[in-house]
Amino acid sequence: QVQLVESGGGLVQAGGSLRLSCAASGSFFSRYAMAWYRQAPGKQRELVAAITSGGSTSYADSVKGRFTISRDNAKNTVYLQMNSLKSEDTAVYYCNARYFLDNSWGQGTQVTVSS
Repeated sequence: QVQLVESGGGLVQAGGSLRLSCAASGSFFSRYAMAWYRQAPGKQRELVAAITSGGSTSYADSVKGRFTISRDNAKNTVYLQMNSLKSEDTAVYYCNARYFLDNSWGQGTQVTVSS
């Protein structure tokens, strides 16, 4: 099972940018589908962006054109570049890895956007 550690969260003004990183330990990272989810206070966890083992990406409508997910298999890391941040992007962001029966989560990193 892969272990995930997120980093890069913080406090940023509206319109600013952040880049989240998710470092994975374990074997066969390149085979995993990776995703970023977020959960705001009082709301359900929602999918933000996903990238397949082959590099295909998908995004929630709310972040299309502003966020970019990418992966570096040599570094066992997935990234989320977040631009033009809005106050509604404030949430805890979680990294997720899926491969067959393995469905692993990181501990989350807080992103706070001040307006």
